[in-house]
Amino acid sequence: MFRTKEEVINTIINEKNILIVQDLDGVCIPLVQDPLKRQINKEYVQDVSRLSERFAVLTCGEHEGRRGVNRLVEKALDSKTIARENGFYLPGLAACGVEFQDRFSNLSHPGLNEKEINFLAKVPKKMSSMLTSELKKNLPNLSNDLRNKLIDVAVCDTRFTPTLNFNEIFSLVKNDQKKIEVLQSIMEKIMINLLEESKKIGLDNSFHLHLMPNLGLRDGKEIMKYATQNEFGTTDIQFIIKGAIKEAGLLLLLNKYIGNKTGIYPFGENFNVRNAPKTINKLIELCKDKISIDQMPLLVGVGDTVTSVKDPKDNSWLRGGSDRGFLTLIQRLGESYKKKNQVIFVNSSNDQVSRPRVTGTNMEGISDPNDYLNFNMIINDGPEEYIEWFKQLASNF
Repeated sequence: MFRTKEEVINTIINEKNILIVQDLDGVCIPLVQDPLKRQINKEYVQDVSRLSERFAVLTCGEHEGRRGVNRLVEKALDSKTIARENGFYLPGLAACGVEFQDRFSNLSHPGLNEKEINFLAKVPKKMSSMLTSELKKNLPNLSNDLRNKLIDVAVCDTRFTPTLNFNEIFSLVKNDQKKIEVLQSIMEKIMINLLEESKKIGLDNSFHLHLMPNLGLRDGKEIMKYATQNEFGTTDIQFIIKGAIKEAGLLLLLNKYIGNKTGIYPFGENFNVRNAPKTINKLIELCKDKISIDQMPLLVGVGDTVTSVKDPKDNSWLRGGSDRGFLTLIQRLGESYKKKNQVIFVNSSNDQVSRPRVTGTNMEGISDPNDYLNFNMIINDGPEEYIEWFKQLASNF
């Protein structure tokens, strides 16, 4: 049985030592087909600052750059200086774990090296060239102007997580499931080609592909969620740093949080997602070894990208989604430390981006009867409802 909003707020405010770890797109930012049209709520930004060190983002998006969330914050405040002067930027970890900033947008890039940064800078141009060629072959009737517009939207030129986002391309053929599946295969092929290019210059172990949403892992690679009649499935593929996964990012945030409070970093000052353990069990072991029960905060995890689909081959469950790992880790750390950790799911599906959603007790596409991950609370009506709940929570601080 899901808890009420008031019950979850009471659990949080009754603890002195808390850390809220929250995804962004689909949680406090409504999903849109064109990422450059995203918007963030001004009051929400101000409410985040009230929580100070008790709040951190954990996102596969980015803080800086023309597509970064910092630009959305500045637009919401109608100023390029107010956020920096008042600490209104969203603190925490972006680029799935390699771009850290505080509330004043002081940035660091834990775990990255110059050769990787230089290769990433060239990726968007390579994506554009490959996508142009593929669209000419597979959607030959597009005008040059429309094709260029679609490519401009699809190629997200973020600095550390260059991404292909096919939402707008899919919308052209949304009534043709087979065509969408072909386009998904094209999207994956382009990104695999980029991986192969990186290996040719000695970056064999530097990058991997993050599919959103996905169906978990098979042989170390994320599984494509192909389109159905009801939803597009995988719409984005990110080219990201290997090891940059949200569950490792959660430990980096914990390390920073405890270090700032006590002056001692439990995992060491140079801890990052790349030198973190690679499994949830090992991450928990590290926490148990290095963080005492009185130092461990009550953790609140908020996400919207969690999937579960039955594999017709053997009736097993394929479970994935970029938020599943860190939400599961929060739940398990709560059990290990006897803390009332809270896991919150936001229904992010809307008329622009179709996703599975929780409806009453029906969690088809998100969870299953054997799923270990349990949500404490469901935000039914997306980011708008979540922001109202967050405002209620922030008023207590």
